[in-house]
Amino acid sequence: MGARRNGRAGWAVVICLSGMSVWGMSVSRAAAAAPDYTTSVAPILKKYCAGCHNGEDREGKLSLESYEQLQRGGAKGPAVLPGNAESSRLMRLLTGVAKPVMPPEDNPRPTAAEIEVLKNWISAGARGPRGSAPDRTRLLVPAIEPTAGVRRAVTALDRSPDGKLLAVARFRTVVLTDASSGRTLRTLPKLPGKVNAVHFSADSRLLVTGSGIAGLYGRAGIWKVADGTLIREFVGHRDTLYAAVLSPDGKTLATGSYDRKIMLWDASSGRQLLTLAGHNGAIYDLAFHPDGDVLASASGDKTVKLWKVDTGQRLDTLSQPLKEQYVVRFDPTGQQVLAAGADNRIRVWKLISRNKPAINPLLYARFAHEGAVTDLGFSAGRHSLVSIGEDRRVKVWETERYTQVHAYPVQDDLPLALAMSTDKQQLLVGSMDGSLRAFAIPDHGPTPKGLATPVPQASAETPAEPKQVAEQEPNHERSQALVVVPPVRVSGVIGDGKEADGKAGSRQDVDLIRFDSQAGQQWMIEVNAARRKSPLDSRIEVLDADGLPVTRVLLRAVRDSYFTFRGKDSNTFNDFRIHNWKEMELNEYLYADGEVVKLWLYPRGPDSGFKVYPGRGKRYAYFDTTAMSHPLHAPCYIVQPHPPETALAPNGLPVFRLFYENDDDGWRQWGTDSRLQFTAPRDGAYFVRLTDVRGFQGSDYKYELTVRQRAPDFRVKLNGANPTVNAGSGKEFHVVVERRDGFQGQVAVDIRGLPPGFHATSPVVIEPGQDIAFGVITAAADAPALTAENAKMTRVTATAMINGQPRTHDVNNLGEIKLAAKPKVLVRMQPVGQPDGDVAADARTPWELVIAPGQTVAARVRVERNGFKGRISLGNDDAGRNLPHGVYVDNIGLNGLLIVEGKDERMFFITAAKWVPETTRLFHLMARVEGNQTSWPVLLKVRKPAPDAR
Repeated sequence: MGARRNGRAGWAVVICLSGMSVWGMSVSRAAAAAPDYTTSVAPILKKYCAGCHNGEDREGKLSLESYEQLQRGGAKGPAVLPGNAESSRLMRLLTGVAKPVMPPEDNPRPTAAEIEVLKNWISAGARGPRGSAPDRTRLLVPAIEPTAGVRRAVTALDRSPDGKLLAVARFRTVVLTDASSGRTLRTLPKLPGKVNAVHFSADSRLLVTGSGIAGLYGRAGIWKVADGTLIREFVGHRDTLYAAVLSPDGKTLATGSYDRKIMLWDASSGRQLLTLAGHNGAIYDLAFHPDGDVLASASGDKTVKLWKVDTGQRLDTLSQPLKEQYVVRFDPTGQQVLAAGADNRIRVWKLISRNKPAINPLLYARFAHEGAVTDLGFSAGRHSLVSIGEDRRVKVWETERYTQVHAYPVQDDLPLALAMSTDKQQLLVGSMDGSLRAFAIPDHGPTPKGLATPVPQASAETPAEPKQVAEQEPNHERSQALVVVPPVRVSGVIGDGKEADGKAGSRQDVDLIRFDSQAGQQWMIEVNAARRKSPLDSRIEVLDADGLPVTRVLLRAVRDSYFTFRGKDSNTFNDFRIHNWKEMELNEYLYADGEVVKLWLYPRGPDSGFKVYPGRGKRYAYFDTTAMSHPLHAPCYIVQPHPPETALAPNGLPVFRLFYENDDDGWRQWGTDSRLQFTAPRDGAYFVRLTDVRGFQGSDYKYELTVRQRAPDFRVKLNGANPTVNAGSGKEFHVVVERRDGFQGQVAVDIRGLPPGFHATSPVVIEPGQDIAFGVITAAADAPALTAENAKMTRVTATAMINGQPRTHDVNNLGEIKLAAKPKVLVRMQPVGQPDGDVAADARTPWELVIAPGQTVAARVRVERNGFKGRISLGNDDAGRNLPHGVYVDNIGLNGLLIVEGKDERMFFITAAKWVPETTRLFHLMARVEGNQTSWPVLLKVRKPAPDAR
């Protein structure tokens, strides 16, 4: 070792003395000892430097991809000084002597031995390759062939549109087989590297292949199926191809590569037409629209992009995915775009942008696999979608709402590619182990609806008054249970748990009450303890005749998430910040640690979260679960309810089984007292098990337990009575419904008997499942003075349908109405394009706005300032008062809907969620100044659009 070191130092002296520092120097002894450029130096430069410094990117105007380009140097002069390694900029950057250190941080760095090779090469004169320059498409690694007898992985798969042929791609090879018999027809000549794409032309006469050598080049080929001859090759990418597909008319070839580029080629001439740049990651898949005018690309940059084929214009970037996207498809109708990848989800967008850039709304995001989704395919007729993933699962989805309907057994190895039949419901899957497996697609029938736990109809009979019964100890065993006949009210105590001999028990006291029920009968089981100042914190459960908990519902998780920003206490209804909230929808159930809430309002900006039902006060817990506190980063799930006996195909997410049990009243009306709605699943005996949730007991732990027939009903209260209404303006009131025994229907509140010149929103409709609605009482600008009689003559009633029959209850009225002078602020709202003016002479014909589900429309608000000069706030996420649920004032910004000083009007926007049903509803705006003046109402009509003729 010492001799070699001394020898190398000696050659350095010779080079320095020679004074030769120009290219092409001739020092015979240095050349003899120098590392060879082709075999030793070029691989190091290609491995660590050419990714940024190449003929295409030329960072710093320097390319190290070839010896000729290295000679040209960069923006800061020569990269190497032959014979002077220490002064060469390349070596100074590699060794950290000069800045910036290269390669950049977080990139692989040359080893000490590799840096020594470069140093010796430069010191010896930096000689170039012998003879002609090396072929940059030649990878300098030994060829490694797989062990004999081992089947190579199936890397791509396609079935011809006529159903006769199957193309099976493996490393460096593509085999064409007879789709019926599996007989090999021909094998295409050896292809470079891994074949990542095979696609038949629409007429089944041609086959496109995509392959290449990683880090060097990509190559596509078009082959004649009849004899396997190569018609044309396409080489232009700087890395291997992952996608190559022909347009439906066969005229355009699209290729996508790891080099982040998409290239469009004339298929007949081989001429490159366009390069589509914009992705920041590898292009993993491409798909043409059935009409051939739009190209979709899936990329490692976590996006899907849509391109106009004839011009290369980017139409949209679909940015909702969280990780790399590996596959993209258009549905056979061409109305939807689907993509999937490393974030385990299948997403479906409605295709809007066909001719010009537009936002394509996300329709569905379905958790699909426990690993990355590797391929998607539609069955004949578009009735089913098939997905495969790295969890070794093959799954079938219906295509109305993209709900999973079937999962095949876990495969022996990783499925990589699939092909669909064209004439029957069958699919073929190719796997990592080289196998090909055929599967029959089951007939899944109607679209599964996911069952939103229907509320059975209660008896129309007037329930009898409960009988009073006293608890008798011992009753903590089923054989000792107190037998009752509902309706019944049991008075008891969670005391010392006496045994049969009358002695005090040593365990926690448990009271069991038995009753019989027929299948489908509905019961309310209620505890009154805390409301009677008892220290008992009750918990109730329903057990079957064998003493086992009765299952209420299965909650199938369909999307996983977790709490972000901060945790949640057990009371608040707002600011539920959860990961990936943009793929969640209002009215979906959110499960977290045994609690189930329901999403009520979208986050309204970067510093907000969901509101959950009821949108005010303390939040509701559904399915009689109990509100809980949830720490930051605690997991949560969007869930769908299913009947207890449902056989659910695994989707990679949990299924939560809820039983008939309750700790604290889920509707938050009774504090720590328990309330439970129970529907008997079958005829037989049932037990109510009552305990203290903490395990406490004592002689003062008294309770009343009621078991009675469910009797749905409601009560409505009007808030905002005794209003003072300014002439030409309005004042808001609201009505709140208390729903009883699970009643969730619509309630209409009618107001009659208003004084002359006054009008009110009537009926004010409380929507199904909602608890509140808003209205306004307005006074005409010329309303006559009120009298003592007509100021108090209003009558208010509320009506709802229960068990198919209308039921009406009286509501407290508006009290005494007062008329005041014209206010300093008048608010007016009207459609865009309408001339200025007040409401029509007849206030029963207000302005109208029409909106379609999923649409945004503009409206206009203007104010009349009668001496008021300040800013006028019209609200934040509550800016649109009494809009239908799922319709909201959009794009309000951090300051809400605001008219600033010196301005008298502004535009605002209203958006309807895609699921909002058709409805007609009066809404208004309210200025938070000068006594909360309101606008006159505007009639909003939600109407589905006419069928899209495209």
